[in-house]
Order: sequence, then structure tokens, then C-alpha cells
Amino acid sequence: MIAIADSGSTKTDWVILGDDLNEVFRTSTIGFNPYFVTSQDICEELQKNEDFAPYVNNFTNVFFYGAGTSSLEMHEVVKKGLQAFFGDAEFVVDHDLLAACYATYMGKPAMVCILGTGSNSCYFDGTTMREETKSLAYILGDEGSGNDLGKRVLRAFYTKKMPPHLAKAFDDYYKLSVDELNKNVYQNKFANTYLASFNKFVVEHKNDPFIQKIIYDAMSSFIEYQIMPYEEARHSELNFIGSIAHIYEDVIRSVAAEYHLTIGHIIRKPIDNLVGYHKNYLIKS
Repeated sequence: MIAIADSGSTKTDWVILGDDLNEVFRTSTIGFNPYFVTSQDICEELQKNEDFAPYVNNFTNVFFYGAGTSSLEMHEVVKKGLQAFFGDAEFVVDHDLLAACYATYMGKPAMVCILGTGSNSCYFDGTTMREETKSLAYILGDEGSGNDLGKRVLRAFYTKKMPPHLAKAFDDYYKLSVDELNKNVYQNKFANTYLASFNKFVVEHKNDPFIQKIIYDAMSSFIEYQIMPYEEARHSELNFIGSIAHIYEDVIRSVAAEYHLTIGHIIRKPIDNLVGYHKNYLIKS
């Protein structure tokens, strides 16, 4: 059996194929970003998943693509966790950006962007992935992501920049003290996911002019910091992966037009396309 996984910081989507490459089942786990989980965490989460239980000794290949796995050190954290669960299978562990490249590849070079809990970008020519700008993660980077939007709305509320009607709606819904906020951010290993959870408020009020500006500014920052450093962006399509890209597609297209950039595909969940790429190019029945 073959496991193919696409992992963000919040969630991992798994598709399991039989030896004939037909789908056996699909399931999900928490995100296995090695900046926030250990090898032991990964193994324990997989052990808790009942879908895997009947097949755990049957896997020959595991293809895992995840946020946070771009360095060798972080790559090994994930691989050790997977090996502890899947045993003697052969493993491919790589960056979620590569999965995004595979999922959006339509036969021509393009910019590939991730906008989910976090954000990232690269240029993919069909063979080679190149990152012009390195990810600075949820504290220093992740422009345009769920956690960026969460930070922006939190900052607006606590610095009293938010209009009264929105501030009341925020306070009524969350009843969140500064002490509780700081504890959840600075004493929480899943702080990035916690911050991204406030995107729910952004979505619910996305037609309000104040919130519209927050979204627009976040997407402008993404384009400015993660797209414009690439010379190829001026003449290549920008393909997007992720829930944030899907939710705010209209804003992304509007911002891109301001920069005279062309948007190609926007795909919410890349797992189906990723499986298709593996069937066509990487594994044979």
C-alpha cells in the first residue's frame, strides 16, 4: 500500500492507495509541522487514527509533504516519527511547497503560492523548485496567511483601531483578556494555529469596509514580500493552494491586478491533484 500526505500546520490530508493505485481510503490527522510537534507526537497521533489500524503493517511507500520540512534537521524529525509508525516502508519526506508545485502543475512554468495557516511561495519550471525568498514563519513572516489575518484583527482590537460596532462584536464573541491572549500565544506550541483561528471573525465580517482593508493589506503584503522579488512573476501565472487563498480569491485577484500580475489556478485542497501527479509521474502500478 502507498500513503500520500499533504500536511499544513493545522491539518494533514492522507490518501491511501492499494498496489493497483486505486484508492483504499482517505483520512486526516493534525498538521505535522516539526517546528511545533516532535517525532513522538507524530507517531502517537498516527496510532490514535483508527483508519490506519487494519493496514499499519502493509505499507511499502510513504510520500509525505509538509510545512516546516525544508531543513534537514526538521526533515529528520518528521521522518523519524513516520518510521516509528510505518516501519519498513520507503519514505519520501519533502516540503509542502513541492506538493503545491505538483498539485498546480499544468504543463508550464508558474509561480506557486501557499496561503493557509501560514504562507510561502516559489517558482516551479516543471522540474525544479526555486525559493527566492525564504519563509520566516509565523512571527516574522507568513504574510497573507490565516495567522497574519488573525494577528491583524487582534492588533486592531487591542489597540482600539477597530470601529466600535466591530469591537463590540469581537468582544461579545471572544470575551478574551490580554492575559489569556498572551498565554495562548507565548505559552502555546501551536500559537500559529491559535492566531489563525481568529480568521473566523475576519470571514464573518469580510464585507465590512474595515475588515476589507485588513484583508487587502494582508494580501498586498504577501505580493510585495513573497512574489515581487521573483523576476518570473512579471510573466508567469501565479497559482495558489490553501483555504485562505480560496476564501479571499476575489481580493487576491484584485491585488494582483494592481501589480499587473496574472492569477492562474486557486485550489483549496491539493490532495487530489497531488495524488494524480504521483500516479502519472512518480509511481507505477
